[in-house]
Amino acid sequence: MYQFPECVKKAYESSPLSYVYYQVIDGKGIPVLVSNGFCRNTGISREIASEWIAAGMFERMHPDDVGVVSEISTGFINHTTPYDVFFRCRIGKEYHYFHAFGKWQTMEDGTELAVIVYMNITETKEKMFSEKERYEWLRKDRFYTDPLTGLPNINYLHEFANERVQVLRSENKIPSVVFSDVYSMQSYNNQYGMKAGDELLCLVADTLKDQFPGDLLIRGANDHFILVTGIEDKNKLTEGIEKANERIKREAQGTTSGIRTGICPVNDRMDMRDALDHARHALKRINDDMTRTWAFFSQAEDDQYWKNRYIIENFDRALKNHWIRVYYQGISRIETQRISAFEALARWVDPSRGTISPAEFIPVLQRYHQLYRLDLYMLEEVCREIPIRKQNNLPLVPVSINFSRQDSDHINIAASLNEMYERYELSQYVSKDYFIIEITEQDVAKGTERFQEQLLSIRKNGYQLWLDDFGSGYSSLNILGQYQFDLIKFDMELLRHLDDYNGANRVILRGLLSIAKKLGIHTLIEGLEDEDQLAFIREIGCEMAQGFYFYRPEPLDEILFRISGGQPMRNCETEEERKAYEKKWFS
Repeated sequence: MYQFPECVKKAYESSPLSYVYYQVIDGKGIPVLVSNGFCRNTGISREIASEWIAAGMFERMHPDDVGVVSEISTGFINHTTPYDVFFRCRIGKEYHYFHAFGKWQTMEDGTELAVIVYMNITETKEKMFSEKERYEWLRKDRFYTDPLTGLPNINYLHEFANERVQVLRSENKIPSVVFSDVYSMQSYNNQYGMKAGDELLCLVADTLKDQFPGDLLIRGANDHFILVTGIEDKNKLTEGIEKANERIKREAQGTTSGIRTGICPVNDRMDMRDALDHARHALKRINDDMTRTWAFFSQAEDDQYWKNRYIIENFDRALKNHWIRVYYQGISRIETQRISAFEALARWVDPSRGTISPAEFIPVLQRYHQLYRLDLYMLEEVCREIPIRKQNNLPLVPVSINFSRQDSDHINIAASLNEMYERYELSQYVSKDYFIIEITEQDVAKGTERFQEQLLSIRKNGYQLWLDDFGSGYSSLNILGQYQFDLIKFDMELLRHLDDYNGANRVILRGLLSIAKKLGIHTLIEGLEDEDQLAFIREIGCEMAQGFYFYRPEPLDEILFRISGGQPMRNCETEEERKAYEKKWFS
């Protein structure tokens, strides 16, 4: 009989796998090695197991299975059939199901042994049920399940959603993350009660499950639902979302606008966390647009999102380090074409991003209610530069600074002007009417009572007040009667489209200029770019103009204000030289 080397025998016998090595002697399989796993599966010791196996194992085998096992064993010993059989064997007082399969193995000395693996299927089944019960207990313990809807919860998402994504990719599908929230859930709860609100959430859960069967649906925080789907057809996906939304609105107890949804396809470079963020950002784009139910994530909008984040997160640094600089654009009189005032314009010159346009950072600051800080900063920079300009014999002409309706929610504009004027002791250089406060027509039209009071206070304190962007789409002649403006700035679009619409803008500008003159209000037109425009505004009697026909804005600390003809502003060594320079270029 074959003898295993002692070290090999010890290793094979200690294995937790359930198997027996046999040697065929005189046409009968004799066990030569029994593993610990087999002993555990059968519940008997190695010595007893060896004797039992040598006797053929038939004593404990179910009578109905003995014939099949005997026939397959004979065929296997004779190398005519494979060994792969199911049978029942008594363990204790009960029969267990076993699956046995075997192979031949030639040892180093040429001895041929058969190794048979015995799997206790009944025991495996019991373990499976045990694990399932344990899992169900965990679900009931709410670790992975939302107790209200019965859906997997956010813990499940973080733990297993990436696996679902990988499965979909293995099926050659492009997964998508669908992030939905129930529109105005708090209002619904307030109107119909918390119980009705819970029922609405359950309705949303049931509807999405029915509409997207087989997909992973998660109950997120509060009124959020997250779907991981392999539907690649965008039309089919959005059609499903719209159908779900219609059912929710139809079957809800109270009146609801249903769900709004952001969608992000998960490409190979994304993980679940990124895709979920992108889907959220897509949802935010809908805002309060009641005509939209869904929006797809786009890379361009994501890039814009990160640009906006950079702006708001670095705004404090930009102010502290003077990355935001004042550029002055000249305002010229039509007749003399000499500068009579400057408009202070903000330019963000970032050390890592380069120049950031006002069209980028001003809307962001406005959205986060930080615009008043920019306006105060611009005011202070203008005040700080007045003594510097005086010391360098640079001309001092009035400067306009833009303020907004939103500023009045945070500061008193007139009080801030007075505080800066006194702090920098500007009375020795300029009078208060040196400062021009520009307010857009849109802001005046939408202003609160507090804002309107502040507008009146600006002129009462001696500062000039200009109405900016008149004619930009919000025009109301009532504004001219309600407030005293020193000057009206007509929107550049009127001049830019002078001959469009059958020349309607020519008629409009003539009429508005006539009204302003009769009211005693000075006039300025923005956007002057060519000789034809200049001839027209001179003809209708406009007093001042602003635009690239004369110059482009330049920064003060780099020798400012490039003037018509390419003549730059420069320091003047004497008072006489300064006066001569002013006479040539300034009115």
